[in-house]
Amino acid sequence: MPELPELQAHAERLTEHFAGAELSGFRALTFTALKTVLPAPDDAIGHPLRGIDRLGKYLLVRFEPATFVVHLMQGGRLTPDEKQAAKPRGGLARWTFADGRALLLSEMAKEKRAGVWVVAGEITAQPPLEGLGPDAAELTLDELRTSLTEGPMRVHGFLRDQRRIAGIGRRLASEVCHRARLSPFATTTKLGDEDVERLHAAIGDCIADALAVERDRDAMSKSAERPGHVYHRDGEDCPVCGDVIRAIEYTSYTINYCPTCQTGGKVLADNTTSKFLK
Repeated sequence: MPELPELQAHAERLTEHFAGAELSGFRALTFTALKTVLPAPDDAIGHPLRGIDRLGKYLLVRFEPATFVVHLMQGGRLTPDEKQAAKPRGGLARWTFADGRALLLSEMAKEKRAGVWVVAGEITAQPPLEGLGPDAAELTLDELRTSLTEGPMRVHGFLRDQRRIAGIGRRLASEVCHRARLSPFATTTKLGDEDVERLHAAIGDCIADALAVERDRDAMSKSAERPGHVYHRDGEDCPVCGDVIRAIEYTSYTINYCPTCQTGGKVLADNTTSKFLK
């Protein structure tokens, strides 16, 4: 799933190419793509695109009277629609502009989970943006310290909880923990001042590194192309200490870490094998 750096760079690219274009139409291509009834998407027709922004892991396609909030989920993409085919492969929704261009929201996965919400007014006070935590790109040390003490959680889960911090997903959470030299299973309420400071710095550094790579591209990267030291690198040598990168497997995701850098050399239990050891 694209995270803050990929979405931020993509929003900047789309804004550069489409800002100012007058909307001539919006069409949901599947029954499930449009998640809202009011305001109507047609309210934005005839208005120029003000720009495409990002909040957390959402793209915001902004027009004066309404904003289209887009979540790409695991494999969705919002891209220029050169062909404008009647039935585009994986197509979910299309924005057409008076100059003949178009944007297409598509998702190739069998389970279509990407979607569009049309909102007006205070957009952060209504679904799907309501309740999002502070954006990871703007998170202050004090905000992080406060959020960490609101209740005990594992650090990796805390980083992925969009109500605590918006914009970080599985890949960045593993990379941030490694950069901060913290176990992914460390308890948030037990972190010391130095731990919190390292965690805050790691969040900023990991986002900056990934954003620099993403801004140097013409299109959004694929998962395997994204930079990192540990995520999906189990079995490889840690670039910091040379230890073997380990994985903790869950049904729908994987946590990667380096024992030497993060857990004092301790190998954490892997859900896929530890059940056979009970």
